[in-house]
Amino acid sequence: MAEEILIVAGEASADLHAARVLLELRRLRPGLTAFGVGGPGLRAAGLEALYPAEEISVMGLVEVLPRIPRILSILRGLDRAARARRPKVALLVDLPDFNLRLAARLKRQGVKVVYYISPTIWAWRRGRARHVARVVERMLCILPFEPAAYGGTGVRADFVGHPFAERPAPASPAGYRAALGLAPGRTTVALVPGSRRSEVRRLFPPMLEAAERIRAAHPDAQFVVPIAPTLRRDLLAPFLAGHATLDVTLVEGRTDEAVGASDAALVKSGTSTLEAGLMLRPLVVVYKFSWLSYLVARLLVRLTFFSLVNLLVGRRVVPELLQGGASAAAMAAEVLAVLPEGPARQAQLDGLREVRAALGPPGAPERVARVVAEVLDS
Repeated sequence: MAEEILIVAGEASADLHAARVLLELRRLRPGLTAFGVGGPGLRAAGLEALYPAEEISVMGLVEVLPRIPRILSILRGLDRAARARRPKVALLVDLPDFNLRLAARLKRQGVKVVYYISPTIWAWRRGRARHVARVVERMLCILPFEPAAYGGTGVRADFVGHPFAERPAPASPAGYRAALGLAPGRTTVALVPGSRRSEVRRLFPPMLEAAERIRAAHPDAQFVVPIAPTLRRDLLAPFLAGHATLDVTLVEGRTDEAVGASDAALVKSGTSTLEAGLMLRPLVVVYKFSWLSYLVARLLVRLTFFSLVNLLVGRRVVPELLQGGASAAAMAAEVLAVLPEGPARQAQLDGLREVRAALGPPGAPERVARVVAEVLDS
């Protein structure tokens, strides 16, 4: 009988990372099959998607409430599928509020759970480390400081390196601009509003207002917007309609190329911040929650910084604009400060080079695949 595993990856970045792991797994174990939850990347890698990733990719307390019945339905559906198909191992990627609940159900069935991309227990809800240890066989961390958070819990937690560490060093902006059809000699700013509809609704309007202000200072400015695989192009159309005179180019995915083509970027906080930072272009990190989600986060989260770029280096390398601070005026001011050559721009670029060095050696997908194979054999 062919080996089969369960994989659940609910967000655009998790789908990308999990797809690379599945390809490595199928190279190591040619007969292996996989089922579960995934996006375009996992489906292309051979996952039998019982549910699309978009159905469980929700962030923020207010946003998740109306989706709870469907999310619980998917949780029960995966539980039933695991009972029927009896996978030996489940690879659960990120999405802790969903995946840790699923892990508990799988544990009761005797399915061994390999968890890839640790929950941010180092930022909030630190007591979850012991709960994780009860339901997870192996925890695979992508940030070098994460394994220490599991000390004394009994779970084996290993730093496997960040999947972005395998990316080549960025090329010059000219090559990316040519590939994306952008004018070569114009001031270019990337706008990266996120991979969720709620993020686009909150962040894209002030980003476009900031773009208007940037163009006022740089009349030659052009803007490039990568569209996440989890979004449709027509979602952005209503926002762009109010800024018809802006020169905006939309590209499907290709966030790294869009940022690489830019002189500076406005980037939604999250994995896309790190993706952008590795392109060695100055950036400004922004985020807006619903007000209720923000108040909850203020009570629970204890961090000096909220962007991965600054967390990895341990100091303020890039500006962070959160909630009311993420206004169009503030976004534009921060971008305009780093567009010209000078100390502010150079300080960012020096710090971003440190970020790349902190990610560990290349080869994370292969290391994850080997752990899954090891657990399959155990």
